[in-house]
Amino acid sequence: MNKQELVEAVARATGQSKADIDRCLKGTLYNVAAALSRGEKVTFVGFGTFERRQRKARIGVNPQNPTERIKIPAKKAPAFSAGSELRAAVATGRLPKLSLETIAKKKGSKSKGKSKKSKKRK
Repeated sequence: MNKQELVEAVARATGQSKADIDRCLKGTLYNVAAALSRGEKVTFVGFGTFERRQRKARIGVNPQNPTERIKIPAKKAPAFSAGSELRAAVATGRLPKLSLETIAKKKGSKSKGKSKKSKKRK
């Protein structure tokens, strides 16, 4: 699935416009990248955690000349650790507990009638 397919799927599931979903997705990705660049972790409970990890310098092999050794410098790299619900969904092939259809139903349902107010005791 690419970004456009994701936008279309979320728009279908939530009833929002593709333009709104595209802006939300761009904003989410921008803020995840910004947090990672500052060295912060970004956690989506059940889905996973994005973080910045430090890779140590090491000696590698030039693939064009296997006898030549090259020095690979230390660097900071993004990393992702899957959460328990994502791991379970991938392992079993079943969707996570909360499906997108549930979100669309919640959006369309508005409470009808009067809201319950707390009763004052005398």
